[in-house]
Amino acid sequence: MEVQQFYYDNKIVKKFLLATMVWGIVGMLVGLLLAFMFLFPNLTEGISWLSFGRLRPLHTNAVIFAFVGNAIFAGVYYSLQRLLKARMYSDFLSKFNFWGWQLIIVAAAITLPLGFTTSKEYAELEWPIDIAIAIVWVAFGINMIGTILKRRQRHLYVAIWFYLATFVTVAVLHIFNSLELPVSALKSYSAYAGVQDALVQWWYGHNAVAFFLTTPFLGLMYYFVPKAANRPIYSYRLSIIHFWSLIFIYIWAGPHHLLYTALPDWAQNLGVVFSVMLIAPSWGGMINGLLTLRGAWDKVRTNPVLKFMVVAITGYGMATFEGPMLSLKNVNAIAHFSDWIIAHVHVGALAWNGFLAYGVMYYLIPKLVKRDLFSVKLANLHFWIGTLGILLYALPMYVAGFTQASMWKQFNPDGTLVYGNFLETVTQIMPMYAMRAIGGTLYLIGVIIGVYNLSLTMIKGQKVTDELAEAPVLQKIYKGRLVGEGFHTWLERKPVQLTILATIAILIGGIVQIIPTILVKSNIPTISSVKPYTPLELEGRDIYIREGCVSCHSQMVRPFRSEVERYGEYAKAGEFVYDHPFLWGSKRTGPDLLREGVGGKTIGGRPDSWHFKHLYDPESISTGSIMPPYPWLTRNKLDKSDIEAKMRTMIKLGVPYTEEDIANARKSMDVEAQKIVENLYQDSDLASTFKEDKKIAAKRGEPFVEIKDREIVALIAYLQRLGTDIKIKTVTAKN
Repeated sequence: MEVQQFYYDNKIVKKFLLATMVWGIVGMLVGLLLAFMFLFPNLTEGISWLSFGRLRPLHTNAVIFAFVGNAIFAGVYYSLQRLLKARMYSDFLSKFNFWGWQLIIVAAAITLPLGFTTSKEYAELEWPIDIAIAIVWVAFGINMIGTILKRRQRHLYVAIWFYLATFVTVAVLHIFNSLELPVSALKSYSAYAGVQDALVQWWYGHNAVAFFLTTPFLGLMYYFVPKAANRPIYSYRLSIIHFWSLIFIYIWAGPHHLLYTALPDWAQNLGVVFSVMLIAPSWGGMINGLLTLRGAWDKVRTNPVLKFMVVAITGYGMATFEGPMLSLKNVNAIAHFSDWIIAHVHVGALAWNGFLAYGVMYYLIPKLVKRDLFSVKLANLHFWIGTLGILLYALPMYVAGFTQASMWKQFNPDGTLVYGNFLETVTQIMPMYAMRAIGGTLYLIGVIIGVYNLSLTMIKGQKVTDELAEAPVLQKIYKGRLVGEGFHTWLERKPVQLTILATIAILIGGIVQIIPTILVKSNIPTISSVKPYTPLELEGRDIYIREGCVSCHSQMVRPFRSEVERYGEYAKAGEFVYDHPFLWGSKRTGPDLLREGVGGKTIGGRPDSWHFKHLYDPESISTGSIMPPYPWLTRNKLDKSDIEAKMRTMIKLGVPYTEEDIANARKSMDVEAQKIVENLYQDSDLASTFKEDKKIAAKRGEPFVEIKDREIVALIAYLQRLGTDIKIKTVTAKN
């Protein structure tokens, strides 16, 4: 039998490990800054690119795609070569994958704080970056599949099944959710509108968690846990059941993010059914991971690598039990829009993804540099501080979520809301936000200790070089199934067939849910009174998106007595047909804004001056508010240069603007803006302030911007439009 010598590419693994350490600190540091901004809303006062709404998507993207993404690539590039007994297919593609991914992360770190965002959760990056992501991801897939095809190991181990499913599904999700029409170099509108956009987004959003934060990490679990414990995986048969049931069921579960919304009931119910079913395969995987450690518990007590991995797998089990429970309608009615969801997400992110990533790094880096870990004591310190940080982060958020849900829904004997002012529900949970900040601080301290420990290990170890290996040449065998060979054993040596079947498994759920919602018009009943946004309102909506207002405010009143009493008539599917993108939100740090144009509860709404003051200095209107001020909106000149292009793009998306509307767009903007300015001048305080503005600008040598041309006027126009297209029920609660 011919034996070949070759070299494993360890240098690419080192690059991804270093990137993981750097971006992990950056992403978590931004997250900690956001946690403190709940306690000190004016922490970055006046700096637009450091405002909460702009930093929040930076945090999620940095943690998910920069930290976790680089950890995935590091683990895959290391394990894949050894499982296949082959060097990566192309050194060029490996380097292209690394540098391309880092450039994408840098592009995100620049554009998101500058306000270039689509607002779609976990998919906020604009269209040129979306294209770059697709190209780099496909390069990664070609490199992986090319390596599989030139392998020297006949059967594909379970970890590789998960890697293949990850590549295929993330590509499908990213491409379909990112379909958008560009307006300019860094501005686009989603190809979908309203309910359809919401369904596609959460088909993506839920399964980005499934197929970027879960399936690749399960592949890493199946490789690194047995390696670290020096034991075989507990059950091969269970791994087969785990894989196929997980990838088939997971893809159906996205609608559980949209329960009690304007999404058709049949789609919601499908999401609930499949979400509950997810418990079985998820816990099957957890059990397979933990039982692999049977007989190795003495090692767990002394080996920090296994400690991290045990807590990671436990965190996976907790999050995947809680997720299906949260998809039950009666539980979701309580938890959705509350901090309970924040707790749930961070159990998965900090424990499952974070701890498994560091467990893998503590295992890999000493092997790559051929020396023992610099300090086992520091690794243990990292573990215990990190574990305490997770507990102090998650538990207060659970308490905050339960508190919010209880306060939002309480009624007095006379039928009025006990806590009619939304701000009362915010001030009540401030101590929990403080504890969350402490927990996040501890977790970050643990991360810094870990990076210090791993860096010294690399510095004091040998230079990372390509590793010499040898393996027999893979002999061709009969194309059919061998005698006694089961179907799945046959499938494991047929990567093309395996990939095709995995693709079919993940496509079924998406096709059944999304195509009827897009093509069957009866799913989205039209409302004749709903009209397109005026040019000024459209510009105001884009400012709302730019500032990340959707991070804290929902625009979806659910059909609950408490919400209708607090906000007004519940949402109808036909209200959102011109919303590219949808802005339903996923968290209520502030009140829902769907009926803001009618005051939420009372016909007539708030005066324009209220909105002006609220945006300039929220606490002057609402004492104790934790909303940050937006002073730049009161001085920035509204950029109208793209309004015609925006309207023409909207026409292509089905919005019924006419050529006359486009031709008169700027004139109509001036007329509408002037009406708002006249309303603002009716407030004596604002009138006197405006009179001084021109003098102040002259003294500073700055150009004076007319009030009607400022960004805040466009935003006020949008806010005053919300909810006015349909008849609103009058109620008496106060925001």
